[in-house]
Amino acid sequence: MQDTQLLNEGFALMGLGMGFVFVFLTVLVITTTLMSRIIGRYFPEPAPAHPASTSGRSAAARDDDVMAAISAAVHRHRRRHRR
Repeated sequence: MQDTQLLNEGFALMGLGMGFVFVFLTVLVITTTLMSRIIGRYFPEPAPAHPASTSGRSAAARDDDVMAAISAAVHRHRRRHRR
């Protein structure tokens, strides 16, 4: 077999392999998109339930408390693990 003939067969095999992978990935993307739309249409996510505020505090005050707790925890962790 000559080098040019071997090279041509290699390119043909490469083109066939790349074409197969391209077609497979295209079908995979289309199938995944269709499945996502079908699931979204027939099984929608339930609306999130809003928790009742029993303490009468505003959300901003709770957020401030959470931020203070996180800041204190980070400060304590850094103080304990100094090098």
